[in-house]
Amino acid sequence: MKVKMLSRNPDNYVRETKLDLQRVPRNYDPALHPFEVPREYIRALNATKLERVFAKPFLASLDGHRDGVNCLAKHPEKLATVLSGACDGEVRIWNLTQRNCIRTIQAHEGFVRGICTRFCGTSFFTTFLLGSCASDRNIVLYDMRQATPLKKVILDMRTNTICWNPMEAFIFTAANEDYNLYTFDMRALDTPVMVHMDHVSAVLDVDYSPTGKEFVSASFDKSIRIFPVDKSRSREVYHTKRMQHVICVKWTSDSKYIMCGSDEMNIRLWKANASEKLGVLTSREKAAKDYNQKLKEKFQHYPHIKRIARHRHLPKSIYSQIQEQRIMKEARRRKEVNRIKHSKPGSVPLVSEKKKHVVAVVK
Repeated sequence: MKVKMLSRNPDNYVRETKLDLQRVPRNYDPALHPFEVPREYIRALNATKLERVFAKPFLASLDGHRDGVNCLAKHPEKLATVLSGACDGEVRIWNLTQRNCIRTIQAHEGFVRGICTRFCGTSFFTTFLLGSCASDRNIVLYDMRQATPLKKVILDMRTNTICWNPMEAFIFTAANEDYNLYTFDMRALDTPVMVHMDHVSAVLDVDYSPTGKEFVSASFDKSIRIFPVDKSRSREVYHTKRMQHVICVKWTSDSKYIMCGSDEMNIRLWKANASEKLGVLTSREKAAKDYNQKLKEKFQHYPHIKRIARHRHLPKSIYSQIQEQRIMKEARRRKEVNRIKHSKPGSVPLVSEKKKHVVAVVK
């Protein structure tokens, strides 16, 4: 004998507080919701617009240096402690939580060109590999167990600094004077894995996110940009009216913030995700955030949403330089096509964009 019973769970229809919205049971059968995709498209469009409305990445400015900030370093154990060195030889220790200077040390009479913190944790990871970049356009890889360099790659122009990927030990990115960044696999230096192009002046510094999926670059064009490792174009550009040539940049160890030091003696703190809400989120806020993110990923290739998501405001100087470089690049491409067209077949080799900037590899 079968007995059918009605069973109701109060959690499905009773509000937690009187300020909550009334919960309504829904039937998720797609046949009953013929306009589900148009509704989701409108929600994705609104979520993309709100993301740009709330994109306010600038958090704070740390004032106090009396000369340009030349280098930055993170503390290996304390997340909120940062060290900065200036062109007048002064080193300052900052507390990011309180946003003030803890200590000031006159370390040198001249430039402070680099700071390296000591690892005092319970464990750490090393390799014997060392990379260096020099003013003679070389990037040299050394093995400390040998007397001679392992490999050397020569580029068209000088490399200012390199940074190793924290998740893939054989990948590094070089910041170059030719406005580009080059990601190399040390096992095959003849061709870069990716050429990152968006800056309009020399790239002075680069630093990876702790996740290894993105890196941030500082440039002489008074801006910093965030690049995905596998993309040639940046996903974000940060700038202010007061910020001058950016000399150094660091990604914090919790992967949430970015610090940069520039010529006008300021250290600036930015959000890594421009529209991220800081502070504790309620469960409903987290659910809405995840839902909107999935909608944006689902409709990211629709033209209207794609245009809004990638639009960034640029200073007039950077915008005009981008247009000028675009014209120059198109002229070079047109000239190359004409040379191939009017030459003997095979006499003019077709060189890919990745190989154009590598002069030679010495082993």
